[in-house]
This record gives sequence, structure tokens and C-alpha cells, in this order.
Amino acid sequence: MPYTFTNLRKKKVFRLLRSLTFIACLMLCLIGLSSWGFYAHKKINQLAIFTLPTPMLTFYKKQAEYITEHAVDPDKRRYVNEQEAARHFIDIDLYGDDPFASIPKKWTDAANKFTEDTLYSHGIVPWQIMRSYRLLVKAFEESNPARILRYSSDLGHYIADAHVPLHTTHNYNGQFTNQIGIHAFWESRLPELFAQDYHLFVGKAAYIENPQEFAWSIVQESHQLVDSVLTLEADLNKVTPGRKKYAYERKANTIEKVYSRNYSKQYHKLLRGMVERQMKKSILTIGSFWYSAWIDAGQPDLNKLQQERQFTPSPFPDSLENKKAMGREEWK
Repeated sequence: MPYTFTNLRKKKVFRLLRSLTFIACLMLCLIGLSSWGFYAHKKINQLAIFTLPTPMLTFYKKQAEYITEHAVDPDKRRYVNEQEAARHFIDIDLYGDDPFASIPKKWTDAANKFTEDTLYSHGIVPWQIMRSYRLLVKAFEESNPARILRYSSDLGHYIADAHVPLHTTHNYNGQFTNQIGIHAFWESRLPELFAQDYHLFVGKAAYIENPQEFAWSIVQESHQLVDSVLTLEADLNKVTPGRKKYAYERKANTIEKVYSRNYSKQYHKLLRGMVERQMKKSILTIGSFWYSAWIDAGQPDLNKLQQERQFTPSPFPDSLENKKAMGREEWK
């Protein structure tokens, strides 16, 4: 067929669409491996709303759709911001035998001791929780509904990630113990299969006196579960024939290799409710951080914000208009 202008244009459009489709599929696959997974993150943020006291509940309930849908924005930013990935984890075991005693809790002190490059390479989730917390306090002080929603959603994501045991270890995907794939197995596959049976309604949010210490306590408690997460799956793998460990299921328009439902059920049982407990802790902690930020901002009247109905905060808060808000002063 001769190369007419029309044919060339069609070929270019086809190639562009093919490239965009590939990139979109790649992002979805990677996102599924990077954190709780879309389902769990959205559920956790959604239920955190119902831990809030009445002065906050009305505002958050009316914006529940935004809080829920944008719970996964930080995962999406991983592919447009090179610094984003480090905000979701911390390889705490790379800091020696007693890391929680050796790592300064304040960012400037830790950076002076280990350098910023080292902190970023090992992950910064506890510091990111504090950074997002301060930004939320500032948003409340300014009575800025768009920023309140944006930073509430972000803060919820990072707190939830800190509750995932495998977000606290260098062996985050079992790559050093011949367990590659366990990351998505624990935090995505299990919730998708069993969360409908979880009792995820928790108590009321409580004021957190020291958010910085609390953020580090989340990481420490999560890290204590790493050995169980890995050992229980390794033991189950030893007694399970390979053909029974995996299955193929249709997801969207593709056929994917996944951990079989029976294998997942056995692992879930061995964990004795661990995934459910971590989700519940995430929900209550997120609500408590939101509540504490509101208290620290002087308890602004959120009812005054109810007149606004259309909030369109950017899903990518590291855009140019927020460079100042996301500056280095927020790390102090």
C-alpha cells in the first residue's frame, strides 16, 4: 500500500495508542505490586471517615467519594515523580541490629547522620507521614477544603502503607528467600479474597499527643510481623505441590497467574487474622491523625466549607503550584 499522508497519520495514531495502552497496562500491573492495592486502600480511607467526631464527620462524609477514590493517588504519582516511591516504605533492617535506637526520629538529624541520599534509598515512610500531617494541619489552618481533601487522602495512603509488614524490610518481595510475589499476595490478593468477611468498623478517633513517635511506632509494630509473614508462607510452600499453589484467573481482559484460592485460604488461616488486624489499625490510625491535625489547627469550623460542592484538588500535589508547600521546611 502506498504511503499516503492519510496512511502515515493512521500508522502514527495506531503506534501512539499501542504505546499508551502498554504504558497504562504496565502502570496497573506495577501499582498492584506496590502497596495494599486499590481495593484495600480505598476501603481503609473510606472507613476512616466514620471514626471522626461530629464536627468533622459532616464535611468528610460529603466528600467521601473524593477521599475514597483518591486514596491511591500516591501510587499513581510513582510514575511521574522520581521521589515518590521512597515515601511508601522503609527498609529498616538496613540500619543495623537495633535500627529503632540508631535512627534519629527527626528528618534533619537523620539526614545529618546518614545523608539524605541514604534515607531516600532506604525509604522514608515515617518521615513522609509527618510531612503530610503538617501539610494537613496547615490546610486546616487556612480553611482550604481542596488541600484538606488532598492531604487527608495522601496521609491515609502513607499510614496504611506503614501498616504493611513487607514495607519495613529490604526483603520486601521475598526476593532473598525464594518467595518472589509474596508482597502482592499478602497485601492485595488476601484482602481481595477475604476482606468482605472482615469486621472493619473500629472505635472513635483519638487525639495523638506525639504524631512523630506514633508514626515510628507503626513501623516498629509492622516490622515485628515480618518474620511471621515470610516464615508461614515458606512453611506452607514446602508442603504444597506447585500445581496447587497457583491458578489462572481472568481479570479485566487478561488471564493472570495468581495464588490459588485454596493456597490463599490456607495462608490466610495461618496468619490468624493478621491482615484484618492491620487494616483495622490503619483505619483507626488514619482517623486519629486526621482528627489530631484538626485539633492542632485550632479546630476550625468545617461547616463553613459545606457551601462549596465542587472541589477539584489535583491528584498530583507535587505539581508546580505546590512546590513551596512541599518544600524542605516541611521535613523539620
